[in-house]
Amino acid sequence: MATLAVSRRADLTEAQWAVLEPLLPRGRRPGRPPKWTKRQLIDGIRWRARTGSPWRDVPSAYGPWQTVYGLFRRWQRDGTWRQVLTGLQARADAAGLITWDVSVDSTVARAHQHAAGARKRGMPRPSRPAG
Repeated sequence: MATLAVSRRADLTEAQWAVLEPLLPRGRRPGRPPKWTKRQLIDGIRWRARTGSPWRDVPSAYGPWQTVYGLFRRWQRDGTWRQVLTGLQARADAAGLITWDVSVDSTVARAHQHAAGARKRGMPRPSRPAG
Protein backbone atom coordinates (compact mmCIF):
# COMPACT_ATOMS: atom_id res chain seq x y z
CA MET A 1 0.00 0.00 0.00
CA ALA A 2 1.47 3.35 -1.04
CA THR A 3 2.00 6.00 1.59
CA LEU A 4 0.16 9.28 1.49
CA ALA A 5 2.19 12.27 0.38
CA VAL A 6 2.08 14.88 3.13
CA SER A 7 0.07 17.71 1.67
CA ARG A 8 -1.32 19.56 4.67
CA ARG A 9 0.98 21.40 7.03
CA ALA A 10 -0.43 19.80 10.20
CA ASP A 11 -0.32 16.19 8.93
CA LEU A 12 2.24 13.73 10.23
CA THR A 13 5.69 14.11 8.70
CA GLU A 14 7.66 11.10 7.43
CA ALA A 15 9.84 11.18 10.57
CA GLN A 16 6.81 11.33 12.90
CA TRP A 17 5.12 8.50 11.01
CA ALA A 18 8.29 6.38 11.21
CA VAL A 19 8.16 6.69 15.02
CA LEU A 20 4.42 6.13 15.31
CA GLU A 21 3.87 3.28 12.84
CA PRO A 22 5.62 0.51 14.83
CA LEU A 23 3.42 1.30 17.84
CA LEU A 24 0.16 0.77 15.92
CA PRO A 25 -1.67 -2.56 15.83
CA ARG A 26 -1.35 -4.68 12.71
CA GLY A 27 -4.43 -5.56 10.68
CA ARG A 28 -5.51 -9.16 11.26
CA ARG A 29 -8.38 -9.49 8.81
CA PRO A 30 -7.80 -11.43 5.60
CA GLY A 31 -9.42 -10.20 2.42
CA ARG A 32 -9.58 -6.95 0.59
CA PRO A 33 -7.02 -4.32 1.64
CA PRO A 34 -8.47 -1.22 3.28
CA LYS A 35 -9.33 1.72 1.05
CA TRP A 36 -7.95 4.27 3.51
CA THR A 37 -4.50 4.02 5.09
CA LYS A 38 -4.04 4.22 8.84
CA ARG A 39 -1.97 7.32 8.28
CA GLN A 40 -4.84 9.09 6.51
CA LEU A 41 -7.30 8.09 9.23
CA ILE A 42 -4.95 9.14 12.05
CA ASP A 43 -4.35 12.48 10.32
CA GLY A 44 -8.15 12.85 10.19
CA ILE A 45 -8.40 12.13 13.91
CA ARG A 46 -5.64 14.64 14.61
CA TRP A 47 -7.38 17.24 12.41
CA ARG A 48 -10.62 16.81 14.33
CA ALA A 49 -8.87 16.97 17.73
CA ARG A 50 -6.93 20.07 16.70
CA THR A 51 -9.89 21.99 15.31
CA GLY A 52 -12.58 20.79 17.70
CA SER A 53 -15.09 20.60 14.88
CA PRO A 54 -17.79 17.91 14.61
CA TRP A 55 -16.81 14.53 13.19
CA ARG A 56 -19.00 15.16 10.15
CA ASP A 57 -16.73 18.07 9.16
CA VAL A 58 -13.56 15.96 8.80
CA PRO A 59 -12.21 16.67 5.28
CA SER A 60 -12.82 13.89 2.77
CA ALA A 61 -9.07 13.66 2.07
CA TYR A 62 -8.80 11.75 5.35
CA GLY A 63 -11.58 9.32 4.46
CA PRO A 64 -15.27 9.21 5.31
CA TRP A 65 -15.96 10.72 8.72
CA GLN A 66 -17.65 7.49 9.82
CA THR A 67 -14.45 5.55 9.13
CA VAL A 68 -12.28 8.12 10.92
CA TYR A 69 -14.62 8.15 13.93
CA GLY A 70 -14.92 4.35 13.90
CA LEU A 71 -11.14 3.91 14.15
CA PHE A 72 -10.92 6.51 16.91
CA ARG A 73 -13.66 4.87 19.02
CA ARG A 74 -12.42 1.32 18.43
CA TRP A 75 -8.91 2.21 19.54
CA GLN A 76 -10.28 4.24 22.45
CA ARG A 77 -12.31 1.27 23.70
CA ASP A 78 -9.61 -1.37 23.32
CA GLY A 79 -6.83 0.76 24.88
CA THR A 80 -4.73 1.24 21.75
CA TRP A 81 -4.37 4.99 22.31
CA ARG A 82 -3.10 4.33 25.84
CA GLN A 83 -0.54 1.83 24.50
CA VAL A 84 0.61 4.30 21.86
CA LEU A 85 1.03 7.04 24.47
CA THR A 86 2.95 4.68 26.79
CA GLY A 87 5.22 3.64 23.92
CA LEU A 88 5.91 7.24 22.89
CA GLN A 89 6.62 8.22 26.51
CA ALA A 90 9.00 5.26 26.95
CA ARG A 91 10.86 6.24 23.78
CA ALA A 92 11.12 9.90 24.84
CA ASP A 93 12.20 8.91 28.36
CA ALA A 94 14.93 6.62 27.01
CA ALA A 95 16.19 9.50 24.87
CA GLY A 96 16.24 11.79 27.93
CA LEU A 97 13.55 14.10 26.54
CA ILE A 98 11.24 13.88 29.57
CA THR A 99 11.93 15.33 32.99
CA TRP A 100 9.85 13.55 35.61
CA ASP A 101 9.98 16.28 38.25
CA VAL A 102 6.99 16.49 40.55
CA SER A 103 5.87 19.85 41.86
CA VAL A 104 3.59 19.92 44.88
CA ASP A 105 1.81 23.09 45.92
CA SER A 106 0.30 23.19 49.40
CA THR A 107 -1.61 26.42 48.94
CA VAL A 108 -5.09 26.37 50.47
CA ALA A 109 -7.76 28.84 49.50
CA ARG A 110 -10.69 29.03 51.90
CA ALA A 111 -13.94 30.79 51.24
CA HIS A 112 -15.66 32.96 53.83
CA GLN A 113 -18.35 31.12 55.79
CA HIS A 114 -21.09 33.13 54.10
CA ALA A 115 -19.85 32.14 50.70
CA ALA A 116 -20.05 28.48 51.64
CA GLY A 117 -23.76 28.47 52.48
CA ALA A 118 -23.46 28.82 56.27
CA ARG A 119 -26.43 29.98 58.33
CA LYS A 120 -26.83 33.72 58.27
CA ARG A 121 -27.36 34.91 61.86
CA GLY A 122 -27.81 38.59 61.13
CA MET A 123 -30.76 38.15 58.78
CA PRO A 124 -34.14 38.85 60.38
CA ARG A 125 -36.84 36.21 60.16
CA PRO A 126 -39.64 36.86 57.77
CA SER A 127 -42.50 38.55 59.56
CA ARG A 128 -45.59 36.53 60.33
CA PRO A 129 -48.79 37.60 58.70
CA ALA A 130 -51.05 39.54 61.04
CA GLY A 131 -54.03 37.60 61.94
